[in-house]
Amino acid sequence: MSKSINRRNFLKLSLLASGGLLIGVGCTSEAESKMPTSIEDLDFQHFNAFIEMAKTGHVIIYSPNPEIGQGVKTAMPMIVAEELDVAWENVTVKQAPLSKDFNRQVAGGSQSIRQTFPTLRNAGASVKMMLLTAAAQQWKVDVSTCKAEQGVITNANGDKLKYGEVLEAAVKLPVPENAPLKDAKDFKLIGTAVKNVDIKPILKGQPLYGVDYREEGMKYAAIARPPFGATLKSFDDTEAKKVQGVEQIFSFDNKIAVVGKNTWAVFQGKSKLDIQWDNLQSSQDTDVFDKKMDAILKKSKLDVRSKTGNYASARAKADQLLERTYEAPFLPHNTMEPMNFFADVTGEKIRLVGPTQVPESSAKTVAKMFNKEVEDVSVDMTRMGGGFGRRLSTDFVEDTAMVSSLAKAPIKLMYQREDDMSVGQYRPKVKYKVEAAIKNGKVTGYHIKEAIVNNRGMSWVLPKYFPFGAIENYKAESESVDADVTTLWWRAPITNFLGFATECFMDDLALTLKKDPIDLRMELLEQAKGKDKIPYDPERMQNTIQLVKEKSNWGKPKPGISQGFSCYYSHNSYVAEVCEIEMKGDKPVAKKVYAAVDCGIVINTSGAKNQIEGAIIDGIGHAMYGDMAIKNGVAQSQNFDTYKLIRMMDTPIVETFFVDSNEAPTGLGEPGMPPSSPAFANAVKKATGKRWLKQPFFDS
Repeated sequence: MSKSINRRNFLKLSLLASGGLLIGVGCTSEAESKMPTSIEDLDFQHFNAFIEMAKTGHVIIYSPNPEIGQGVKTAMPMIVAEELDVAWENVTVKQAPLSKDFNRQVAGGSQSIRQTFPTLRNAGASVKMMLLTAAAQQWKVDVSTCKAEQGVITNANGDKLKYGEVLEAAVKLPVPENAPLKDAKDFKLIGTAVKNVDIKPILKGQPLYGVDYREEGMKYAAIARPPFGATLKSFDDTEAKKVQGVEQIFSFDNKIAVVGKNTWAVFQGKSKLDIQWDNLQSSQDTDVFDKKMDAILKKSKLDVRSKTGNYASARAKADQLLERTYEAPFLPHNTMEPMNFFADVTGEKIRLVGPTQVPESSAKTVAKMFNKEVEDVSVDMTRMGGGFGRRLSTDFVEDTAMVSSLAKAPIKLMYQREDDMSVGQYRPKVKYKVEAAIKNGKVTGYHIKEAIVNNRGMSWVLPKYFPFGAIENYKAESESVDADVTTLWWRAPITNFLGFATECFMDDLALTLKKDPIDLRMELLEQAKGKDKIPYDPERMQNTIQLVKEKSNWGKPKPGISQGFSCYYSHNSYVAEVCEIEMKGDKPVAKKVYAAVDCGIVINTSGAKNQIEGAIIDGIGHAMYGDMAIKNGVAQSQNFDTYKLIRMMDTPIVETFFVDSNEAPTGLGEPGMPPSSPAFANAVKKATGKRWLKQPFFDS
């Protein structure tokens, strides 16, 4: 990880790059009038990696984790500000670079808040205690008689001091251990709705994202990549070199780089390369993969991922068996901001700047490439125009660094959308065969088999998720199909389609048993209580289900409306959803989705709702239209003209409700997605009698 940096210098650089102004986050006009207007007016004292404070009482809070639209750049500083007890209008939020002062600077798995909540609280609480101690020493009273609120310290006598008045004394004090934390009932900022700290520059189109990054003297680069499994045989760059602005063309690592003065030049140069690819793979084909996956599901034995009881015995004794097979295609990440990065590789140091979900891994990987110490690599993070798991990879960072080294220049690598959609890193293609044994009207056994393409060495069948623990005889098996098609984590990895298979199957089980779908889940969860080694809390899931049942008026007829239910525990959070549809001719249209969520303490209610709503719309949209066929190693959809996303006319209204909880907060970027498509599909089943088993639901 890179060395600690002087955060004051980093602030100066940031402010100068944005025109030399410090803009308060969410400030009122009165507060803005009190803000310093130039870098010369600022005299911030450094307390810790998160906090700097000026005598004016204004605070800089550094947000450590990458921002991909999940809202951590707002939520993380809110946690610090809550324990610091400073007015939010006096807070300025800055994105911190990679630093050893922070732990887990990663945006992935919906873990940012969950993993750092204690650290963020302690950062604010320790500084508040230093300020209280300084005030107590000035008043010559015991610190226990002092309290702070909104940047003002008071004592038992009613004396008052502003934070800024004791700042110089406080910053010299030792950092206290185990500074007292607030009770959740005393939170004033946490649990409120706070605007995204970047909302103004986003609306104004001001530079925030990797594509906006510019540096004097940098060159641009585009890269031609091979179809899956192919190798570079030869290329002719005669015509490419004729493009005005193209300066260098060279091959490396089975790829071809075009370097030039601007994006137009390098894109045009790349398009004019005459490339001969060798070893084109007819085996890298969706139809071929389908046959191999079907063969896997017919096997009697696969790799066992989890097992309780004896499913074979339950099956043999069953009165009835229910079986379904579900399948989902490869999916690209199709981030709205095309992939890009900046690198400046010199003999001594390496500078990396851009949108990455894994700054530490990026630094370590690039350091290893050039036999450098990781301390010789710096990483500054920009905001990301979408990640969905794609920017958890470091391939584009590595390519940028290599091109910079070979071109002997600072390089801004730019992808066209087709570059990543055609030979990117996809959600794996997967099929699930699910079977249940039923005896005397009860589910006595559950068996799920997974066939997956290129699973990167990990099972995607999450062997201990619901209904594990709820059914006595349970078995989960898996096997992977080897492929050259590159795969990667895709929003709500594993659960994004496993949730569909599980929850659609549960709906059909309820129909088979002639039970209400919610009642069946509640019964099974009751059976899971007290069981060992299950990752979910059955009671918390039941409470979440009960909340959405009440809010949606589940089961009460509405003219022309059919309801579908699903619930899922994933990424440490519980989400239950009811989707309401109506039929427009023979097409089902999702009109409204009710979502109940237990994610522990909700930090920012505005951002939390945004995450759930976005995940639901994303989940339904990709289930409706998302597809990526591979033919002879080449993706058949390479841009949005052939890869359809959900349209506004298909977008349901989403109402989100949170379970009132004092549990530690968990994630929200992904948990809303897994239950969304099965809730939609279950509503369609109720309305039409048709069971969707395969995604996408529609051709286009």
